[in-house]
Amino acid sequence: MDGSRKWIAPLVGVVALLCATGSGVAASGSSSTASSFDAFPATRSIDQRGTSDLHLAARILRTHNEEREALRLKPLKWNVHLEREAREWAQHLSRKGMLQHASQKTRNRTGENLWMGTAGHWPVETMVGMFIAEKQYYRHAHFPNISKTGNWADVGHYTQIVWRETKEVGCAVVTARGNDVLVCRYWPAGNVWGQKAY
Repeated sequence: MDGSRKWIAPLVGVVALLCATGSGVAASGSSSTASSFDAFPATRSIDQRGTSDLHLAARILRTHNEEREALRLKPLKWNVHLEREAREWAQHLSRKGMLQHASQKTRNRTGENLWMGTAGHWPVETMVGMFIAEKQYYRHAHFPNISKTGNWADVGHYTQIVWRETKEVGCAVVTARGNDVLVCRYWPAGNVWGQKAY
């Protein structure tokens, strides 16, 4: 294989990213961000889960929390209910072969980051790392004026990860149709209109 083809192969597996905003959720105040997750304890340390995805979940959570720690933010906790919902949506998206955000109603008013790329080519640290790499365009200001590019969606994955008020995350990776699909759900949602990430 010649040198020009070595770098093209990873690009053939198109990587797509989408992020969802909580702007509609909290426009009228923080109390409107409450969700069904308030009703029952869903956060446990990952080692208590006993699932086959234990190692994957730990790696995803660690990648999120390393960035939060660098900003002196409290670490996120893993939420098994968010993980289950993320898995269900990732399965739906993998069948469709495209990325599309779930409606606010479907995702119980949680934040959502989506990623898709060639199956087996990307470790989860790289998937989440692509969200974090958006910080190069981040501008510390009130949402939606948070991007040096003028488009908040260019940094929306990153700001969801580092949103101070976000406490819990649950993610899942599903492989189908030649792609890995990562869905992460966050509670409470970040990217709230008029607020700063941290």
